[in-house]
Amino acid sequence: MPSHKFGRSVSRRDVLAGVGAASVVGLAGCAGDGDDEPAGETIRFHAGGTGGTYYPLAGEMEGIIEDTTDFSVEVSATGASVENVGSLGSGDADFALIQNDIGYFAKNGTGLDAFEGDPIENIRGVATLYPETIHIITDPDAEIESVSDLEGASVNTGDLGSGTQVNALQILESVAGLTPDDFTEENTDFTQAADQLRDGDVDAAFVVGGWPVGAVEELATTTDIDILNLDEDARDAASEDASWFADDTIPAGTYEGVDEDVDTVSVQAMIATREEYDADIVEAVSEAIFENTDTLSIKSEFIDIDSAQDGMSIDLHEGAARYFE
Repeated sequence: MPSHKFGRSVSRRDVLAGVGAASVVGLAGCAGDGDDEPAGETIRFHAGGTGGTYYPLAGEMEGIIEDTTDFSVEVSATGASVENVGSLGSGDADFALIQNDIGYFAKNGTGLDAFEGDPIENIRGVATLYPETIHIITDPDAEIESVSDLEGASVNTGDLGSGTQVNALQILESVAGLTPDDFTEENTDFTQAADQLRDGDVDAAFVVGGWPVGAVEELATTTDIDILNLDEDARDAASEDASWFADDTIPAGTYEGVDEDVDTVSVQAMIATREEYDADIVEAVSEAIFENTDTLSIKSEFIDIDSAQDGMSIDLHEGAARYFE
């Protein structure tokens, strides 16, 4: 898994022209000070949309945690990274899946209007998981061959305020100099974006998630799709503005009808929590997940204790530090 550095300050233009979208688990209801490990707590685990990777992965983690600890878990479908860091900040979530770039912006109060000058200071890292791949799905009839061809098109950039939208706007401006004035922007979750493509209501849609993304798999079985290939110059332009982007490839055959490798970029999915959450619970959950990765079926080739701190963009929670360090 790629490792990223997060030392550079980021302006709003950097982000909306050049920002990079993972995973956070939301555990409920027990802020503590690390005394004896509580039993029977309900952990609030905030995931993402049901058509992405976060939600089913959180469901598998729920099973592991409930099978190996005394905790119960409530997994919630959400708008993913941006919404999830807000839920951690307010205490409405205990764990959440987020993108590493969004975690950095939230903790440092930069990059997005939601965080600008108003950092979410209590978010803490648990572990990084897998690359979150940028998919630019296009309607073959639209004859879109490059990011520049999206000028004048109808483009779904993801849920309003989501990490996907941030990544989409960054790529559009960094690679092709396009701003929302240059195309018609639509904002929905992955599942609705797939419906729009199927119905011909948009020419292209950005989807960010570990391949294969369920909504894209389903779409490809019912209609013809293309996935836009980013050449080396495009990938370099994206990563020059946002150092958390890493080169990535969607292998041929991942989606029906997409028979060649697709070059693109990715960010990292990660689990986050909140500083005040009980350190014993965070340690126990970390141990439960990473001692049982062999039972995962989603992104299991990437999720491993040895790479669990690669690309970590925020300070670790005390409980995670106990386990990983």
